[in-house]
Amino acid sequence: MYTASGTLDKNQLVTQYVPLVKRIAYHLMAKLPASVQVEDIIQNGMLGLLDAIGRYEEGLGAQFETYAVQRIRGAMLDGLRENDWLPRSLRREMRRIEGAIHQLEQRHGRQPTEKELAETLGMTLADYQKMLQEARGYQLVYFEDFSDEEEEDFLERHVAGNEADPLDMLEDKKMRESLIKAIDDLPEREKMVMGLYYEEDLNLREIGEVLGVSESRVCQLHSQAIARLRSRISGQVRSHAASARGRRASI
Repeated sequence: MYTASGTLDKNQLVTQYVPLVKRIAYHLMAKLPASVQVEDIIQNGMLGLLDAIGRYEEGLGAQFETYAVQRIRGAMLDGLRENDWLPRSLRREMRRIEGAIHQLEQRHGRQPTEKELAETLGMTLADYQKMLQEARGYQLVYFEDFSDEEEEDFLERHVAGNEADPLDMLEDKKMRESLIKAIDDLPEREKMVMGLYYEEDLNLREIGEVLGVSESRVCQLHSQAIARLRSRISGQVRSHAASARGRRASI
């Protein structure tokens, strides 16, 4: 990794870590709509790799690969944020799905099936699954997505002040517990997809081979799992916001 003079060999590092850039890019593609080109993601990732090589110092206390992964993924996400890669119409449709999930879950006390969701949304099962397939980009979740358009975003509402609010800390703990419970409540197949993807670091094709289904079907299951989790967390965020407004009103 180092030259005879003791400096980082940049050319060797680039060659060595190109496969890492590609792996991160293809893993990220599972969360993006089909309109996004993997070559663009890889190009942004290469910029992140070069940045990591230029900035890396042994004194940072991290192995180079660990540091490079952070810079590569960050560069890819920065590139995506610069482009409007998910249509507003699709965001609206996915919020309709989240609303239907919440409605049916409250009514039946369990997670709704795909057929029930399609019927509630007034569409065929095939059209519903097609929407899930097209919603790959919706899986990049930012907390500010949970705010109403008229309100300040989540990060502004929760930016840390000079002193920690014990009630806020308690509510944040409840939110984490709510997310853990929501994951545990996922239908078994969707829970398995999430585990294989996020814990075992498998891509969609590999998960499909494990489950014996197509890659597109894995994508649908993943999108639906994300919608279920967003629905649960959205409710938690709204409750958090309502509590905060109540505290402010009582002051």
